[in-house]
Amino acid sequence: MPRRAFLLGLTCGACYFTGTIYWVGQLMQVYGGLSWPVAILVTLALVAYLALFPAFFALITRRLVEAFGPAALLLTPAVWVATEFGRSYLLTGFPWVLLGYTQASVLQIAQVASLVGVYGLSALVALVNATLAYLLFAPTFRARVAAVAMVVSLIVTASVWGTLRMHDEALVRHGTPIRVGIVQGNVPQDEKWDAARATAIFNRYLALSAQAADRGARLIVWPESSTPFMIEEDPSGREAIRQLAQRSGAFFLIGSDQIERRQPLRYYNAAFLVGPDGRTLAVYRKMHLVPFGEYVPLKRILFFAAPLVESVSDFSAGEQAVLLPFGNHPISTSICYEVVYPDLVRRFVLGGSQVITTITNDAWFGRSSAPSQHFEQATLRAIEEGRYLVRAANTGISGIVDPYGRVVARSGLFEPAVLVGDVRALTGLTLYARLGDLVAYAAVMLTAVALLAAIGLRRTSSFDQ
Repeated sequence: MPRRAFLLGLTCGACYFTGTIYWVGQLMQVYGGLSWPVAILVTLALVAYLALFPAFFALITRRLVEAFGPAALLLTPAVWVATEFGRSYLLTGFPWVLLGYTQASVLQIAQVASLVGVYGLSALVALVNATLAYLLFAPTFRARVAAVAMVVSLIVTASVWGTLRMHDEALVRHGTPIRVGIVQGNVPQDEKWDAARATAIFNRYLALSAQAADRGARLIVWPESSTPFMIEEDPSGREAIRQLAQRSGAFFLIGSDQIERRQPLRYYNAAFLVGPDGRTLAVYRKMHLVPFGEYVPLKRILFFAAPLVESVSDFSAGEQAVLLPFGNHPISTSICYEVVYPDLVRRFVLGGSQVITTITNDAWFGRSSAPSQHFEQATLRAIEEGRYLVRAANTGISGIVDPYGRVVARSGLFEPAVLVGDVRALTGLTLYARLGDLVAYAAVMLTAVALLAAIGLRRTSSFDQ
């Protein structure tokens, strides 16, 4: 029955997302000002919404199998990717823990992302599981053998190709080397905006940056909202950064909030590139804001979460994918959870970015699995785009990832750190960078066509009867 399929999918989705975003409740309670019962209610509401996508996957799959028989199970990778793609964009999107990210640490397989992106990896994982299901219902032994042979051949081919791609190492031999420094200040979230701690926090970043500069860093990256003040609104802080840049001769990429003084006032989560002469060369404003973190959607409906609505800063979204001029090598940055949007990072690379960076403040997540989830999702952007990725996180995990997804340097959680390493400015484009999420669009089209055919077949059968 359709209802049974929907409920089974909903249950699967509830387990999936409860196990992966359980930390939302703690975040809402500790930093959103909600009581535990209300924080749990908000978390369950989010889990229930996300579980709708696996539920619709199950519902569509049931209809296809009903119309076309067990062979329709082999169409389910397209259905799964279509629902993931919908989850990534509907209501601003939440593309967290997509199925393809399970392969982020399986580097031989993960190289496929340079061709088809994370949605292609999702399709591959779904195909393996769909084939296992098909083995239980295939009408003949020959059909079972054919399905297994197809999937095994695909996995072996992907693994061999990925291994050869990594061993070639062309992307770590070419390009202009750049020495980068990453500063991890390790500022607890409840101290971040404490006026009494502001001087100590800022001095910590200056001291750690000096260490990075002494080790030869030409680009020094601070995390998201790292300054305990708005960099444009504090003359003494701005002057201290200017002097450090002049003394060190380095570029500084600094996360700080920004005010645009018009009516009404607009606030932005921004990243400033400061040149060796101390001038601000470019500013990038975050384009994908975090719901319930930087703005609250549906404020009127969520009246029961009033403390959360009051505590969340009401930021405005940036409108341009601004490149940052690091000499002759344009670079880009994604702020916080923007890095889980593959197409946004791709836009920077198509615009000319030769190194991708991401700055974040993951202190919100505590010691949950979220910082590791966030880091692993970011590493896949390096493979997709064929670029080095530099990640600065307030409390970790900070790191440098090469274009094959290999972690060159990595910090621990909740410790001050300075990471210094070499990256290369690269200009070539991967197939994914050229074609984008073609697999996802194809999956949506294939799902729509198959579903229409199944509906049409049902109507024809009803007419014949």
